[in-house]
Amino acid sequence: MATMKAAFFDGHSSMMLADIPAPEPGPDDVIIRVRATGICGSDLLMNVDKTEPDQIPFGHEVAGEIAEVGPGVDARLVGRRVAIETIGHGLACATCWYCRQGQFRQCLNKRPNEGGGFAQYMKRRAIGCYPLPDALSWEDGALVEPLAVSVHGVRRGQMQGGETVAVLGCGNIGLTAIAAARALGAGKIIATARHAQQAEMAKALGADEVVSSEGTDLKEALEAATEGRGADLTIETVGGHTGATLEQSINVTRMQGRIVILGGFRRPITMDWLQPLLKEQSVIFSSCYSIMNGQHDYEVAIDMLASGRTALRQIVTHKWARSHLSGQASSRARCEV
Repeated sequence: MATMKAAFFDGHSSMMLADIPAPEPGPDDVIIRVRATGICGSDLLMNVDKTEPDQIPFGHEVAGEIAEVGPGVDARLVGRRVAIETIGHGLACATCWYCRQGQFRQCLNKRPNEGGGFAQYMKRRAIGCYPLPDALSWEDGALVEPLAVSVHGVRRGQMQGGETVAVLGCGNIGLTAIAAARALGAGKIIATARHAQQAEMAKALGADEVVSSEGTDLKEALEAATEGRGADLTIETVGGHTGATLEQSINVTRMQGRIVILGGFRRPITMDWLQPLLKEQSVIFSSCYSIMNGQHDYEVAIDMLASGRTALRQIVTHKWARSHLSGQASSRARCEV
């Protein structure tokens, strides 16, 4: 049986390389030769409480080329450069009610995940592979997934052209939210950041103003920009273990405005919902991506990158290459600042 190199969390705060069986394609599957994989914050957070090593490699911000196809897949796809929708479409049954609505993340009959992009090869359904234009690099391809997350959030928030948008947090998803909102027609974007390099990158990607995440700076900036109303749309990207950023989102969003929650809250929190009730605000949760208005968020994200409407590739600040992982160097684009 053919083997490949893969990186696993070892259960002790480190990653380890191991030889494991290479995936084999089944019906409707493709095997992808991984060329770049981004390191998501969730890849780090999910390992915090683990005490046992992982059994499969993770990594979901993946770009690569189709190396092999299974039964029922057009052989002409071999060699195609793709961004892989690893979480939803690439595992979806394509027949349940949610799949028929284009909501592949919510599929009721997903295939089991047999491994992600921290490996030389990975397997997914062919329908979950989105073609990359030749103008995009492998690192650009790895950025499609986090950009699609924010495209989905902006679209779920029903942002209208010219609206004032607040973005809480300038980590990976906060930065992609700024890029997505700018490319989709936001009027003014005001963001919060904890670090100087985050603020600098946020401005490079389209934020008009970046203020401290502490105190009342954000509220004051938004009120000054909107005749006292507040943000039309607020995108919360921080998450965490308290409701502080949720309370801040409610506080800085105008009456009848919208709040989209992209941040991951991994522990139960207590919230007072009276203020958003009285302000008639819409609180919208957003997870991953889907087809909306006839177009998948991946397609929108790829078009943004290829058309030059966003300079998102600037957030790839570090690369790690292991030339012995494949015939050519396999790179991992660190999608954080």
